[in-house]
Formats: sequence, C-alpha cells, structure tokens
Amino acid sequence: MKHKKLMSLLTLVVLAVFVPTAAFAEGDMLGDHLPVWSIIPFVGMLLSIAIFPLVKPHWWEKNQLWVALFWSAVFIVPFFFVFGAHETIYELIHTIVLDYVPFLLLLIALYAVAGGIVIKGSIVGTPKVNLVILAIGTVLASIIGTTGAAMVLIRPLIRANEWRKRKMHTIIFFIFLVCNIGGSLTPVGDPPLFMGYLRGVPFFWCLTHLWPIYLFTSVVLLVIYYLVENSRYKKDLAEGAVQPQAGGDKIKVDGLINIAFIVLILIGTVSSGVLAGMDMFQNADGSVKGITLFTHNGESAIATYPNIIKDIIYLIAIFLTMKFTKKSLREENNFNWGAMEEVAKLFIGIFITMIPALALLKANGASLGLHSEWQFFWSTGILSGFLDNTPTYLVFLTTAGSLGATTGIATSIGMVEVPLLIAVSAGAVFMGALSYIGNAPNFMVRSIAEEHDIKMPSFFGYMKWSFGILVPVFLLVTIIFML
Repeated sequence: MKHKKLMSLLTLVVLAVFVPTAAFAEGDMLGDHLPVWSIIPFVGMLLSIAIFPLVKPHWWEKNQLWVALFWSAVFIVPFFFVFGAHETIYELIHTIVLDYVPFLLLLIALYAVAGGIVIKGSIVGTPKVNLVILAIGTVLASIIGTTGAAMVLIRPLIRANEWRKRKMHTIIFFIFLVCNIGGSLTPVGDPPLFMGYLRGVPFFWCLTHLWPIYLFTSVVLLVIYYLVENSRYKKDLAEGAVQPQAGGDKIKVDGLINIAFIVLILIGTVSSGVLAGMDMFQNADGSVKGITLFTHNGESAIATYPNIIKDIIYLIAIFLTMKFTKKSLREENNFNWGAMEEVAKLFIGIFITMIPALALLKANGASLGLHSEWQFFWSTGILSGFLDNTPTYLVFLTTAGSLGATTGIATSIGMVEVPLLIAVSAGAVFMGALSYIGNAPNFMVRSIAEEHDIKMPSFFGYMKWSFGILVPVFLLVTIIFML
C-alpha cells in the first residue's frame, strides 16, 4: 500500500514537471480561455447540496467532504492537463490560501465568540417578541457582522419558540434579515463591503448612502413576517399549543467577556484596511507588502502583511474565547462545531469549483453591456446568490469603474458613479439571501435550526420562499430607488 502511494506521488511530480504551463498573451485573462461548460463541476456541487439531503440524507451527512473533494477533482484534473501545473497551483493557492482560509478563520472566530454569549431569561416566542428579535438582529448585523449577529441571536430565538409548532418561517426570515440585509450599513457588516473599503470606498459611505434602501427593505420584510407569523401563531394556539407564561426570569446576558473578543475581531478586520494604506506597509509602486507565495504569468499570489496580522488577531480571539469562556455557558447554548464543520466542508468545494465561473465573469463582465443602476443591482445580486458574493461584488465594481466616470467615488480600480456603487453594494449584500449558499451564515443558521429539530426546507424549498418573498420586494426596491 505504501509503495502504491509513493508511486502515485512520484507520478504527480513527473506530471507537474512535464505538463506544459499555459502562457497567456499580454492582456489575456484565464476567463478568455475557458469554455462555458467548465462551470459543470460548480453546477454539480450546487445540485449535490440541493439533492443529496433529500434522497440520501444519512449518507450525505457522512460524505459531504468527499462530495466536495470529488467535484473539486472534476475541475482540477482537466484544468491541470489543459493549463499546466503552474496555472493550477496559482489558482489553488489564490483560492484556498488567500480566499478560503481567511474566510473560514473569520467565521470560526465569530462562531466561537458568539457561542460563548448566553441570553438567559423568560423569552416567549410570540409574534411581537419574534419581531423585536429580528429587528434587533437586523440592526446588530451591521455592527458585529452578519455571522456575529446570527450566532448571538439564533439560539435564544430557537429557545423562545420551542413551544411553537410552526417556526420554520421565523428561521427563514431570520436568514433574510439578520444573515444578509442587516449587514449592509458598514464594511464590517458583510465581506463584499469590506472589499470595497479596502479599495477606497470610505468607511461610512455605506451608512450614508445605503440606509434608505436598507430601511425600506427591512421594514417591508418585517411587516410581511409579522403578517405570516401572526397567522401561524393563531393556528398553533387553535391546535392546542400551550404558550408559556410570560414574566418569569428577567432577561440577562452572560459571557459578556466575549464582547471584548468581538471588538478584537472587529479591530482585526478594520486594521487590515488601515494598515494597507500606511506607508510602512507599501512598496514603492503603491502595492501592499507581503509574502509572495507563487508567481505565474506575471501575476503573484501574495499574503499581505496587513492580512496576515488580521488573521493572527482572529486566531488570538479564538484562543481567548475558548480559554476564558466557562464551559457551562457553551453547554447552556448547546454549542458544538457541527454547523461550522458543514460550512468548512461544503465551501471548500464551492470555492474551488467556482474558479472558472468567476474567471468567466471577470473576463466578460465589462462586455455585458451594463450601464444602468437596475442592471448592476440584479446582475450583481443574482450571481451573488449562487456564487460567493465577495468576488462577484469585486467583478461588478471593476465593471462599474471601467465605464469612464468623471465624478463619484475614487477607488483603486477607477472612478465609480455613486448610483452604480449603491446598486452593486445592495445587490451583493441583499441577494445573498436568495439561496443557502449565498452567504455562509445562511448555512450555519440552517444547520443549528436542524440540530434543534426544526425541519428546514430543502435547497429548492428554501428558494421557493426566497424568490416568492424577496424578488417582489427587490422589484419594489428597483422601481423606487433605481429607475
């Protein structure tokens, strides 16, 4: 067995040496050389997430990582033979080391810290109480991020509704509002906005320009939720559900030491943008200093020093919360790593298989004929619902910056007109709610809900809710704010 493994490794080494390396003409991008059907592994990954939990649920729970690795291999192996070892290594380093690992570290940090905060007391899941929790979460998401707000509030919300028969809809609206739309007011709220901040969009720009759309969308969805919730609440009572008596133990928050760790995470997140703009972290050409991991065709995969410092701060926050949070608090929260493990397993496959999809989009984004606000809003949004919304945001931000605007927001990728930047920002953040994979907290909240025996809809079942409710609301947003 060891002999066979050694021979396989040597074979790969030989292939890496002798398979020719792709050389692109000056100005060419990877997406210029990829056929449309190269997105098949990504589609296969999405269909696996959608179908296997329905037809083989127990098998799926045990084999999620293997499915992700299978579809990754379906992409990587042909790509290796067509484009060569260097291009393959460059793309994988860029995707895994520079994108996936920092993405996962931030999620783990917020998940671990929020899991140590326990909201205690007598909270009874009535329409008014649930509405207040969703509203608080929608505000909190822009302060501590969508993942942080979701992890702090999802367990108290579930406990408050334990007596209810119908509670799936509450979790779905929680995903809409807390996991997505709520994060639209600051760069800390959602990763796409943070990427804009790193490229020159002022920190408070989102707050001053997106608040009307944020407020309108949030209020409309909260009203819709209340109408749906009130109807289902009455049905629960009519069918004999016994509502607990209110006025028991006072509401209090324990594990407050974790607030300091959340602040530490926020400092780490913001510091990467601040440090990148300081002279001591910049080269003579204005690029950010860092460690070059790999270079190919004149492009380098660089782990910048500000980002390394940021990731170290995340690791410190994880260590501190696990060290100083009482185990009893995590037990009260029913804290475990199950939801985080599922995200880690599935998103490694999503990140790798979406390489060709993003490359095609990057190469052809400027030729899509986009010029108006509504076009940028829907193009960015629909793709953000099924691709990672951060690179999708960057592609359309770049497209907007290539239109030759003379006024607007000066970014490192060009001048961007304010209406187009609003459209790209809102589309990326809002429409992450269209599918479970649109934003990582969506998946985490669904997993935690299922751990508490709340039957959540399937991949397509969720999309019936999201398209049925969100698309009409987003059409209203388009008519009122973008036409």
